[in-house]
Amino acid sequence: MGTHPSIKSSSQIAVRITEAILAKQLAPGTRLGEQQLADLFGVSRTLVREALTRLMARGIVVVSARRGWFVIEPTPEQAREAFEARRVIELGLLRQMHTRAIPVEAVRQLREHIEREQAAIAGADIGARSYLLGDFHVCLCECLGNSLLSETLRDLTARTTLTAMLHQSSEQAEDSCEEHVHIVAALERGDVEAAEQLMHAHLQHVESGLNQVRSSDPLEPLRQALAPVSRAGAAVTDIQSHRSTQTKRP
Repeated sequence: MGTHPSIKSSSQIAVRITEAILAKQLAPGTRLGEQQLADLFGVSRTLVREALTRLMARGIVVVSARRGWFVIEPTPEQAREAFEARRVIELGLLRQMHTRAIPVEAVRQLREHIEREQAAIAGADIGARSYLLGDFHVCLCECLGNSLLSETLRDLTARTTLTAMLHQSSEQAEDSCEEHVHIVAALERGDVEAAEQLMHAHLQHVESGLNQVRSSDPLEPLRQALAPVSRAGAAVTDIQSHRSTQTKRP
């Protein structure tokens, strides 16, 4: 993350950590050492502790009395709850737009955001791509006029991003971006019902990309490690066995 001489408050530290999670730069279970963060940001450990406490209250980090602070590792059940909460917020906000038109300026901001998404997808910056795809939902929330809920949505998006890092195979960024395009197009033409349906389908699509089927067999990792070897592995075993035999000969 480099040095951050401009950071002077615990809220700024919390924002930077959240942004790093959205950009998939901080993996689930990453240890967040107080002293290391203090050195990195050039602030006191007190400010770092305040920031981490904020993030713990928001469900983004956890703390252990003996081991320290860590980025959460969401379970499949926690992921389901986070997506359900996102649906309630995002679909609810869109439903409110049935009674009023979306401002032209809001549509312009959303289109500019999508252009940045497309540029990140075309480039090689995976972190920027991940951040922008998640931040689209926060941007939409802000454009619909609810900055309070946008902060809650940012936290929920960070949690679902962590879930994706744990369980998701290969996310199709182009598909997500294209779905964003259709949502904004529906809003622009005043078809709020279509926008709501498209958002519902989009969130379902993102959630369905998560491989939440975890093995209930505690021996599964060991079972895979000790599975019969391939012929290449068998050849190595044969050589080792031959060497052992040669060593034992008088």
